[in-house]
Amino acid sequence: MTEPSSPTPVAPEDLDFERILYERSPPRVTITLNRPERLNAFDFQMLRELARAAENASWDDEIRVVVLTGAGRAFCVGADLKSWGEEYLGNPDAYWKWFGAFKDAHDRLRELGKPTLARINGICVGGGNELQMACDLAVMVDDAFIRHVGLEHGSVPAGGATQWLPVMVGERRAREIVLLCEAVPAGQAEAWGLVNRAVPAALLDETVDELVEKLAAKLPTTTRYAKQQLNFWRDLSWHETINHAREWLALSMLNEEAQSAVRRFLDKK
Repeated sequence: MTEPSSPTPVAPEDLDFERILYERSPPRVTITLNRPERLNAFDFQMLRELARAAENASWDDEIRVVVLTGAGRAFCVGADLKSWGEEYLGNPDAYWKWFGAFKDAHDRLRELGKPTLARINGICVGGGNELQMACDLAVMVDDAFIRHVGLEHGSVPAGGATQWLPVMVGERRAREIVLLCEAVPAGQAEAWGLVNRAVPAALLDETVDELVEKLAAKLPTTTRYAKQQLNFWRDLSWHETINHAREWLALSMLNEEAQSAVRRFLDKK
């Protein structure tokens, strides 16, 4: 990736991304998580690229809307436990650094000053749901589902889910999603307010295009400030908890419960 010398956007081909696609078609940019063979699970490099992509889009005055989606049959299934488990399990200092990249990607995406739209093209699990919740709006294919599995795999969904689910779906439903680790079908996610639309796959792009057109027609500076105001509760819960979560999750990599759960998952895979 290139490092900017000023807050000026660079052309997509100059970004030199490997884990994501960055497609510029004013008034939109589409960022595609591009590890379909891993169901778009994110590793350290993908998180760094996502942060840089959000930053670049924020500097581009011709871009009014950012769409986040996934390649293949998944939107995102969260952290890549295969690479993650080998490198960070039992190594809290390394995990703490990795989580910093996760936090930075979230902050860049949430704070880029333009409407963001999650195009949920397939299954959306764990950190993938946290990424779509970081967006302003979400459209989901009606044959997909959202699920959190951290309590079965040795982690706590404290990178967005525990902070934002109560705001989005209510206290009881948030606890149901986190504590039971059961799949939430697209129609239920729409009814609960976890996504804005659940549509057949044939209508996914049409619905995304319609929302992009409506969002792009709004005044950019006014929209940016409105978004900042709307972010209040998300930001409050995030900033009050995220650094504590980072420290606790890093230390949890040393305990037997987490290590055994991750190893069982990797052995099963």
